[in-house]
Amino acid sequence: MYNVKVFIFSPIQENTYLLFNDKKEAIIIDPGCYGQEEEQQLEQYIVSEGLEVRLLLNTHCHLDHVFGNKFVSERWGLKLHIHPKEKQVLDYAPVSGLMWNLPFHNYSGELIYLNEGDVTGLDNEPLEVLYTPGHSPGSISFYSKEGGFIISGDVLFQRSVGRTDLPMGDFNTLANSIRTKLYTLPGDTRVYSGHGSPTTIGQEMKFNPYVKIER
Repeated sequence: MYNVKVFIFSPIQENTYLLFNDKKEAIIIDPGCYGQEEEQQLEQYIVSEGLEVRLLLNTHCHLDHVFGNKFVSERWGLKLHIHPKEKQVLDYAPVSGLMWNLPFHNYSGELIYLNEGDVTGLDNEPLEVLYTPGHSPGSISFYSKEGGFIISGDVLFQRSVGRTDLPMGDFNTLANSIRTKLYTLPGDTRVYSGHGSPTTIGQEMKFNPYVKIER
């Protein structure tokens, strides 16, 4: 069973997720650590817990979710896993960084592509890949059926949804992803979002003002 640890990083207050099991194996999802102090915070926790990081995953590749990709990759010898349609977003991220006055060194190593229906995660602890575009063209979410949670990136938030006014964003696509991929999960599924506090699928189906269930 996964333990879920969240770090809130960068001026954009992005949620970086560290999943780890009883075998001390770990996964880093969306490392948003910006600068040496935040990199050290992430590293120190991993070292103090005696964790062995096995996977580096991105839900999507907007700049605040990829700040730490290069550091994590080099520190633990990992290749980045993304959806194929996020390659263009990853390549553009440094330009966005300059626009936000947040320059950074981008990941430039080998990419491993994940698609709808793929399964990643640690041995005997699968994370199902759900294709959930709309906020960005290749957004994916990672669903742990056994753990009863989903890492949704910037698709679904507590009482909110991901913005769609960024390049290649589309609200109708986002709403369809939420209705067909997320709202079909059990209501008690915990939602770990890219920003803000956790919620549940059931709570959002009832109270989310942006994507409602048609009755």
